[in-house]
Formats: sequence, C-alpha cells, structure tokens
Amino acid sequence: MAQFDARDLLSCYARGVFPMADAREDERVFLIDPERRGVLPLDGFHISRRLARTVRGDPFEVRVDTAFRAVVQACAEAGPGRTQTWINHPIEDLYVSLQERGFAHSVECWRGDELLGGLYGVALGGAFFGESMFSRARDASKVALTHLVARLIAGGYRLLDAQFMTDHLTQFGAEEISRLDYHRRLALALSAEADFQRAGAGAVTGAVALQVISQAS
Repeated sequence: MAQFDARDLLSCYARGVFPMADAREDERVFLIDPERRGVLPLDGFHISRRLARTVRGDPFEVRVDTAFRAVVQACAEAGPGRTQTWINHPIEDLYVSLQERGFAHSVECWRGDELLGGLYGVALGGAFFGESMFSRARDASKVALTHLVARLIAGGYRLLDAQFMTDHLTQFGAEEISRLDYHRRLALALSAEADFQRAGAGAVTGAVALQVISQAS
C-alpha cells in the first residue's frame, strides 16, 4: 500500500469498493466490494419521536470538518463489544489526505471543548460514503447522523452508502440491496452535482435539520 494514495482511493470509491484492515496495528489494507450493501435512503430517513425531540433540543454544538482526524481516531478506538477496528494507521492517513483535498468530511457533536460524538465519510459527485461513527454521550452519533442527512439533502446528494447493514442502522430506515443495484445507484449518484457545503459552514439548528429531512420524505 506504499504507493496507494488518495487519488487511488477515490478511484476505488467510484468503482464501488472501499478499504478495510484487520486491526488497528495491522498495516495491511484490502479492498471490499460486498455482495450485499447497506444504504440509507435520503428520502426515507426515519427518525423516532424521541430522537426528534433530542435533535430539536440541540444538546450539542454540531460542527463540520473542525476535527477530522480526531473523529477518525475516535472511530478507531476499541469499545464495548468492539475490541478491534478496521481503521488502521494507513487508512487513517488516507482519509485525512482526502479531507485535505475536500473529498472527506466529518460531522461532530461538541459540548464546550469536548468532542462527544461524530462521524466521517467520503463525498464524491452526488454520493456520500459513510465510513464510521462514534459516541461518548447518549445520542451523540445519532444527532450527527441526522445533521449529516439534512446536509446531504440540502446539498443535492442522491446516495448515502452505509456499506454494511447493522441493527443500529435499521432504525433509520436503512435497506440492504444487491451489488448490482448498488452499482446502478452509484453510477446515477456520481453523475449528479452536489455540494456538501451548500448548507453553510455555520451551525444548523436541530429544528432546521428536521425540517429539511421532513420536506424530503
């Protein structure tokens, strides 16, 4: 992987594959093109009433791209039920390189100077590839995901790739599709024009985020 750089990684995403590693300290990186893919429909994102109340209450200051590497490192930390991570150091550096070029973004939940949750992913054309999320406070990652979806809708995105289906994602309306269907949706999304910053660099309230999502449903 010594000669594998950010441009190569973008080319992989355009072909529908993404990198993984076996462990944080394992330097090897391999590429994945799963037979089944998890996606989150932007026009069918589901928010429970309880979560909507939380989002509307703005329990965190939501920021974008202010601590990208810190978010990636937090996602790479071991936690309850997860003793290993697929985010090794070469992968971390690749995503930071993408972020420096404007192709990767983080959505962060802060309270004061404490980073309590967030997520990161890759933006290419009208597709956003969600990579990982973390939470150090209740609902922090869910609030970040809600704000991400609102930003993607506002920015004209067509596809939110969640990679693998999990029980956690099903509550938001995630669906599992075939590789063929995924590649078809990906091609359409890559041909679309989208802008991650269209919603603005400043803070967006939870009420505004929920309104954007409800208008797309």
